[in-house]
Amino acid sequence: MSAPTKYQTIEHGGHPAFVLVPWEEWRRIEPLLEAEKAKASGIPQEVVEAHVLRDVPLIKAWREHFGLTQEELASRLGIAQASVAKFERSGAQPRTATLRKIAQALGLSVEQLLG
Repeated sequence: MSAPTKYQTIEHGGHPAFVLVPWEEWRRIEPLLEAEKAKASGIPQEVVEAHVLRDVPLIKAWREHFGLTQEELASRLGIAQASVAKFERSGAQPRTATLRKIAQALGLSVEQLLG
């Protein structure tokens, strides 16, 4: 009896071209890939200006940079919109675990949310 295959590799021209992964595994991996892209690009000027020049909290500046509403971010986090609003208030200090979840939902590193 063979063990179930977790991934399936599709070859083209004798070389690996694609990998099929189970949906739940993809949902776990995708934010990590997005975080790598964000790390490579640093913090966009738009986010820096919003935070530094207009005193917009970083969580809000990033959310707006990605074009998300509070409701959309709340949905990604599995929380109420009012909680997102609370995290975005000036002077808010979400717990480290909360920052990790927000960062993952936005495809960022925690450091990018801390400035």
